[in-house]
Amino acid sequence: MTKRLALIDMGTNTFHLLITEVDENGKRTDFVKTKLPVRLGQGGISKGVIAPEAYERALKTLQDFRRQIDEYNVGTVRAMATSMVRNASNGDDFVKDVFKQTDIQVEVIEGDREAELIYYGVRSAGVLDEQTSLIMDIGGGSVEFILCNNQEIFWKQSFEVGAQRLMDKFFSADPIPDAEVAAEKHFLAEQLQPLTQAVERYKPVRLVGASGTFDTLCDIDALSHGDNSRQLSQPAASSLQVADFYKMYQELLHKTHDERLAIPGMLKMRVDMIVLASILVDFVLETYGLKEIRVSAYALKEGVLAQALESM
Repeated sequence: MTKRLALIDMGTNTFHLLITEVDENGKRTDFVKTKLPVRLGQGGISKGVIAPEAYERALKTLQDFRRQIDEYNVGTVRAMATSMVRNASNGDDFVKDVFKQTDIQVEVIEGDREAELIYYGVRSAGVLDEQTSLIMDIGGGSVEFILCNNQEIFWKQSFEVGAQRLMDKFFSADPIPDAEVAAEKHFLAEQLQPLTQAVERYKPVRLVGASGTFDTLCDIDALSHGDNSRQLSQPAASSLQVADFYKMYQELLHKTHDERLAIPGMLKMRVDMIVLASILVDFVLETYGLKEIRVSAYALKEGVLAQALESM
């Protein structure tokens, strides 16, 4: 039986829409795959509220998603909201307004469940094996860490230290001052204590970066090596040399907004947050002694898809 689904991932920074059809053999045909810089957390994340402008942007985006969903006669619609909506004082009102205006029922998922779904998405990309990996998914509001292999999850946790939150806290000047880099790392060392203990116990051999920041880093890296094929093929799984990451990291730390924007492969919606996110990547590599980076283009929405197909 062929099934057509629409999956919406309402992140703190980016909204994703995937409209796909899966046949009885599991072959997938994607009709729509889009990501938009809605910036739901802008202007309100540090106050624990969705700001009016962000609220309106989100509703307009979801109205457009609804139009596309109707156009493709989709039977099943799953919409997930994460850190920003679950922590905002007006999150419930927002969910009600979305339903009123678009007939889309939003599921507000807890951090623990978010981490679990990310695992299933990453696993379906084929980047995991029998060795222990540390998955990291950097969102605008939260960051999910999962210690796992291709068979099971050993440990998982969501931390409210996403790139928009870090930006509000540490991005006081551009380029970012050395003192703010040190302050962010000190903050992360405190906040990520449970992760540090779990890493000591499960001893991962590599970092697996999921979506967002890592996709952009891979695009920049490929273009810096004169490889344009990534832009066309968008592989589910790829790798990033640690040395190449650090080369990009130094550039990101020392360039201004406009200079970063001029880097081939840079996305406008990620141009500032990628600085704070890269400091987080550096912290994880350095603190946990990881020497390998793999990247999964699949994350939350693909995890929801994998679970939906299992229950078909």
